[in-house]
Amino acid sequence: MSILCKRTKLKYISMFLTGVCVASISAMAHADWSIRGLGDLGGGAMNDSGQIAGSFAIDDTDTYHAFITGPNGIGMTDIGTLGGSDSSFASGINNSGQVAGESSTFDSISSHAFITGPDGKGMTDVGDLGVNGEVFDINDSGQIVGDRDPIGNDSHAFITGANGIGITDLGTFGGEASSATGINNSGQVTGWAQRGNTNVDSHAFITGANGVGMIDLGTLNGNFSAGNDINNSGQVVGNVGEISDIFYHHAFITGPDGADMTNLGTLGGYFSEALSINDAGEAVGWAETANGDSHAFLYSHGGITDLSLLDAVIADGWKSIVVGHINNNGQIMGGGVNSLGVSEAFILSYTPDTLFTPNPIFIPPPPPPIPEPETYLMLLAGLGLIRFMAWRRKETVV
Repeated sequence: MSILCKRTKLKYISMFLTGVCVASISAMAHADWSIRGLGDLGGGAMNDSGQIAGSFAIDDTDTYHAFITGPNGIGMTDIGTLGGSDSSFASGINNSGQVAGESSTFDSISSHAFITGPDGKGMTDVGDLGVNGEVFDINDSGQIVGDRDPIGNDSHAFITGANGIGITDLGTFGGEASSATGINNSGQVTGWAQRGNTNVDSHAFITGANGVGMIDLGTLNGNFSAGNDINNSGQVVGNVGEISDIFYHHAFITGPDGADMTNLGTLGGYFSEALSINDAGEAVGWAETANGDSHAFLYSHGGITDLSLLDAVIADGWKSIVVGHINNNGQIMGGGVNSLGVSEAFILSYTPDTLFTPNPIFIPPPPPPIPEPETYLMLLAGLGLIRFMAWRRKETVV
């Protein structure tokens, strides 16, 4: 199993251990923003009505159950498992409230993909994902994407038909592994795929409708890239960078149908990543500052807004915020440390008339560092290439 596949089990550990300092970048003309705490939710995805799907801990055990909330993150319903006594994890939700994820079963040591009915009701077994397989996204027709290794080899990206029926292997660019991380309503898929047998040669991709065909999105001036999400016009976001004697990665966004990849730069540091995009082409993610801290950002109106510096965030006493999903109604899902010093999920919202005066798209970072060998591996794990899912805890991470 390649490091790139294993990275899905270690995503963004370092993000939760990174403090937030005040930087010098502000991006609003006026503050039509609000932030509302949601309690101890392990959010994974959000739809356009603000329903959130994720996973929560069962008491003090190592067991987790998938959940769904009502609109605007209100309330929480336990979705359960496929019959096993172990855990379930929700990682995708569509606009009818169908939830997709993975669950244990009574008769298998590997996880199985699942899909629910509208509003998280009922749970249907989609198929065996193997030991290391994962589900990442679902569209409004119930097509699911992720990766699976049913025979214990490297994981391959997959797509299902409507309502989770049938699993199709999307293959690779000739290498061993791939993963599908986002899907839009026409069935265009994004993710990453290896071209050779090394992590260095992994490229972001986009497919045609219903997962047909895999097009290499390139790497700009680097040697790797990974797609994290895709909107209904086929704009892809993710990260692109270099793995050699140096290591860095920057957030990117494309035009419709994956055309014209653009480097979004950073907030002055070496690293950034775009994690989610809505149909207006607004994206959220994280970026390193010149001081080495990680700040949440919103890319909108041609530039980056540092969400850590919003008046609403500072006034309510939030620290160390991270964001993972943006919907089409001005809602951003994330988490951080609230004014009481407790980790909490939140929805950060802005109104349609919010005015933006963003900074330039690209803030050139200093020359990338040359890490020590052990630091290099830590960066690969902690700053990996796959999309953020807040507070998702699995036994296999340990």
